[in-house]
Amino acid sequence: MVAIKAIHDWIGTSGDVVSWHPSPVSRAKVAKAPVSDVPVSYQQAQHIRGYLSHLAGGTDMARLNIPAWDMQGQCDVRAMSHVINAYLRRHDTYHSWFEMTDDDQIVRHTVANPRDINFVPTKHGEMTAPQWREHVLSTPDPLQWDCFSFGIIQRADHFTFYISIDHVHTDAMFMGIVLVEIHMMYAALAAGSAPIPLPAAGSYDDYCVRQRDYLAALTAETPAVREWVEFAQRNDGTLPHFPFPLGDPPWSVSGDLLTVRLLDKQQSDRFEAACTAAGARFIGGVFACAAMAQQVLTGSTEYHVITPTTTRQTPEEFQTTGWFTGVVPISVDVDPASFGDTARAAQKSFDGRMYMADVPFDRVLELADPELGLHSPPPGVPMVSFLDAGLPPLSASIIAEWERMNGRVFGDARSAYQIGLWVNRGERETTVTVAYPNNPIARESIDRYLEAMTAIYVGVADGAAHGRTRGHVGHGDSKHHNGVRDREPVPAAKS
Repeated sequence: MVAIKAIHDWIGTSGDVVSWHPSPVSRAKVAKAPVSDVPVSYQQAQHIRGYLSHLAGGTDMARLNIPAWDMQGQCDVRAMSHVINAYLRRHDTYHSWFEMTDDDQIVRHTVANPRDINFVPTKHGEMTAPQWREHVLSTPDPLQWDCFSFGIIQRADHFTFYISIDHVHTDAMFMGIVLVEIHMMYAALAAGSAPIPLPAAGSYDDYCVRQRDYLAALTAETPAVREWVEFAQRNDGTLPHFPFPLGDPPWSVSGDLLTVRLLDKQQSDRFEAACTAAGARFIGGVFACAAMAQQVLTGSTEYHVITPTTTRQTPEEFQTTGWFTGVVPISVDVDPASFGDTARAAQKSFDGRMYMADVPFDRVLELADPELGLHSPPPGVPMVSFLDAGLPPLSASIIAEWERMNGRVFGDARSAYQIGLWVNRGERETTVTVAYPNNPIARESIDRYLEAMTAIYVGVADGAAHGRTRGHVGHGDSKHHNGVRDREPVPAAKS
């Protein structure tokens, strides 16, 4: 299972910290990089403007992806330096930095020669967990070129390797890339072997150009744009909002993460069988449970949410670090008496709207008739994501290796404008991790929602064991269904 943790849960014994950052010469060369004619992607632009909005509001934006895993022995710093620089030079998203112009436009500066990028190690000496967490969180903001860094925490017989990268350069799929290009490449070099051969990498610059050309050709009558407009009109002219209190204001200076178990292995298998019997897949059941939990608490039989998916198109792009993620709008008409009907409706919505992921909602706002009154969403947009560790590009062997290395991904637990739910199905269990504002009101809302959701998951699994996919499921008190009240939080991983 890919464990997602808040960074304040990153604990462990003290160790000697070495981190990699640009050399002064490299920093100076990149600072002189000219303005590029490659456009900033919509994902990057939204992220940068979101960061500036947080800054203006006095909050600190959640923006870092921080994977970490353990490796045996003493780190060969020279070999690791070679591996890190090869990775950075191979992926062109790291060759750029961004600038806000006087007319409020975002422009890209790109260094001409990737070999001008040179990250060098700095020894910091022994650090405790609070000290290395503070060090990692000091990763610069997305308007600085060096908004990514690498490091190790060396112990007697092993070291923890970590990466801290601002989201402006990554999406979730970079995890598979760095495991090959950094972990496996370092292991080969440290063992005295030749570098491992790598497949050709694509270009994030090329993706940005393709995205610009595609989106420039859209009109208000393009089917995907029209369907986005209809979706927004069903959500007060914008993206969906989380229907439960999140505090005042509806986001906090900091955020928090909570992970709970939804199903064990046997229950997960039975839940999948119930989805299949309904003519849906596991992911359709995920949306159905979220929708039915909301109906239990609000009475509404309309459910709307967004879910992320990759917009990569070529084999080369699947080997490329960059932010390729789009979102799919999901709408579900909930039948409180039938999980099967609800799951089937959710699956149909997801499958039928996948093509809309290539059209960012920001572009829809640019194209829509102003008289429609569409607008940017306020804080509190819900997002539901699903990952099945048994499906490509992951596999049971990769997940097993990740767990053997004590691998985990940390979030920086700062303020966010979204309520994120990540449902992860692994070999042993299915869990959900929720990111939410760190205040008591939001925590109470999340607890109530997870309580209802967990009861529905378990109710479906129990019903599937007897061949039932219809009827009221999960409407009882969760303490009878291994619900949130009885749960044990997933323990924090230790380095």
